Amino acid sequence: MEYSANNQRYDSMEYRRCGKSGLKLSALSLGLWHNFGYVDPLENCRAILLKAFDSGITHFDLANNYGQPSGSAEENFGRILKRDLHPYRDELIISSKAGYYMWPGPYGEWGSKKYLVSSLDQSLKRMGLDYVDIFYHHRPDPDTPLEETMSALDLIVRQGKALYVGISNYQAEEAKKAIEILKKLGTPCLIHQPKYSMFVRWAEKDLLNLLGNEGVGCIPFSPLAQGLLTNKYLTHVPADSRAARHLQNGAIGEDAITPESINKAQQLAKLADERGQSLAQMALAWILKDKRITSVLVGASKPEQITDSIKCLSNYNFSDEELKRIEKILGE
Repeated sequence: MEYSANNQRYDSMEYRRCGKSGLKLSALSLGLWHNFGYVDPLENCRAILLKAFDSGITHFDLANNYGQPSGSAEENFGRILKRDLHPYRDELIISSKAGYYMWPGPYGEWGSKKYLVSSLDQSLKRMGLDYVDIFYHHRPDPDTPLEETMSALDLIVRQGKALYVGISNYQAEEAKKAIEILKKLGTPCLIHQPKYSMFVRWAEKDLLNLLGNEGVGCIPFSPLAQGLLTNKYLTHVPADSRAARHLQNGAIGEDAITPESINKAQQLAKLADERGQSLAQMALAWILKDKRITSVLVGASKPEQITDSIKCLSNYNFSDEELKRIEKILGE
């Protein structure tokens, strides 16, 4: 069936200005990190994307290595764009990134000009695009001069392959240097994409203030701590969940399921219920309460999760008492 977008798609979505730029992003953006590769049913990918756009989400966030195998999320997105969303291209913000491993040899990862330009060319081909709206350097490169990496982003904009550029996973000190270099080059840094949630709060130390002062937008990823801040793990770890596979592999990181994190999630879920929200909705609302946040990236494995996530916009105001309770829970 031919797709026709919902005529009321912009009525209930909030749009926030990205730093001091002229660009606005939907308060929720859809990340295609998981569930959009070749291993996933294409029709489900399509259903999620169209539900998002019909709900007013205009920003779709990709990277060269997204999907299984790497690159497949961009290819699947390109298929759906060509089939359904091409007439709406001027209503979409499409972003991609490069920085992680993509192909063998010395030019297949990190931050050299060779890698970044080549990778974006491949991404554009996979998605069937002439340009992306935002192109990010995905992670800092300890061995390539930051001036080279930032000059590559500047070049990409001047070539017309991206309208804006951003950075991801940069600590505050690194971000400050990158922002300064881009400013001097004449291609300002539009946005930063850090990992940030109730359980991962390093960005609060210096980064958020830096971005606010510099007029750079912020779009956190993993706002639900890879599922920890949802109802999914409140009583047990489902055998088919990503968390279960994570634990089985023995690679327990900062987002791994622990008795302490489950206890905190259970207490937060109680507060969310008092607010008339699910735990996930409150976790998203908690991030969006900060005016320095432009948008928050959500993932989805089915269309209904899009609808559920958007409900966070109905209440992202917190009383002083609620904020104190949250701090007490997180500090335990």
